Amino acid sequence: MSQQKKSRKKLWIGLGAGLTVLVIAAVFAVKSVSGSTKIDPTQLAHAEMADVARSVVATGKVQAITQVEVKSKASGIVTKLFTDINQPVHTGQVLAQLDQQEILDQVAAQQAQLASAQSNAKSAAAAVEYDKVAAEAPDLPNLEHGYKRQLAMQKEGVVSQQSLDDAQQKYLAAVNVRDKGVAQVLVDQGKYKQAVAQVQQAEASLKQLEEQLSYTTVRSPMDGVVLSRDVQVGDAVSSILVLGSTATLVMTLGDTHQVYVKGKVDESDIGKVYMNQGARIKVQSFPGKTFEGHVTKIAPLGVEKDNVTTFEVWISIDNPGGELKSNMTANAEIVMEEHKHVLTIPEQAVIYDKDRNASVWIPDPKEKEGHRAVPIKIGLSNGSKVEVISGLKAGDTIVLQQTS
Repeated sequence: MSQQKKSRKKLWIGLGAGLTVLVIAAVFAVKSVSGSTKIDPTQLAHAEMADVARSVVATGKVQAITQVEVKSKASGIVTKLFTDINQPVHTGQVLAQLDQQEILDQVAAQQAQLASAQSNAKSAAAAVEYDKVAAEAPDLPNLEHGYKRQLAMQKEGVVSQQSLDDAQQKYLAAVNVRDKGVAQVLVDQGKYKQAVAQVQQAEASLKQLEEQLSYTTVRSPMDGVVLSRDVQVGDAVSSILVLGSTATLVMTLGDTHQVYVKGKVDESDIGKVYMNQGARIKVQSFPGKTFEGHVTKIAPLGVEKDNVTTFEVWISIDNPGGELKSNMTANAEIVMEEHKHVLTIPEQAVIYDKDRNASVWIPDPKEKEGHRAVPIKIGLSNGSKVEVISGLKAGDTIVLQQTS
């Protein structure tokens, strides 16, 4: 009995040892087949066709190319407002009305003064015409002829001295009337000129008051849209003619069909930026939309701040739909070079040797490390994607290099 137990015990020990050997062999087999070739899927990418562009990004605010601050030439209280923000306006359109009562009273008084001056001028003109008749002395030639005839006849003894004296007196009286008339005409003409000058002065004063009256009506100086309305009915408005740039801002208008972004470009990149260069503009409000623009101004003078020199660049943008609003933050990508529909891979996959020759890893289970290096020729890069000229084809799987 004891001998049988010992035999069974030896059998079980042998079976256990054999099973252990099989398990160990299996583990080694699995490791040899798959352990060294497994690559994290997150480290894999594919070569694909895409557009690649090298560009400079300038960040700034959207502004209307044509933008004006509307201020009143008159001082007063706002009585009416005829438009509001984001509403279109046209040149000459009434935007706001100030209180007119005081200036209307002044206009009425000046109109009355003008009427009085015109009446005086008419009276002076009539006096000139009246005295001209006396100055012309129509009876004087006859009286002179009669006097001379009486004088001749008196020498002949035909008429008496009294008759001669009467004729002489009438003649001299007529001469005196004529001379007085001529003098009075000169006086009347002077009065008439003075009256005319008073009329002209009254007309000028009335014109000035009417112009001041027009100042109480604030009109649009341009076609555009109301960007801001800075007063309410009842607000006091100061005159720009009195206070200049510190006068009350009534409204801000702009033509939003044409806008621009004024951004800053580093001095290392400004040499690559030129006039009419294309640009792509993006704003946070429209994350999926790109607006097209072009460079219209490049500042000739750089600005240094914190040991960094930048240059201001203006990028004009067509905005017919008015989606872009003033003061939106925009990123303007100024395209320096672009290759469309070319084979690309992530920049992270490219390996450079000491001679700047490029290569990539592609998965290969036959290799000890699970991948092998493939030399490639690269082209344009934007920092995240790089163009592959040769060495790969679309759809090839590549290994991304781990970043520390």
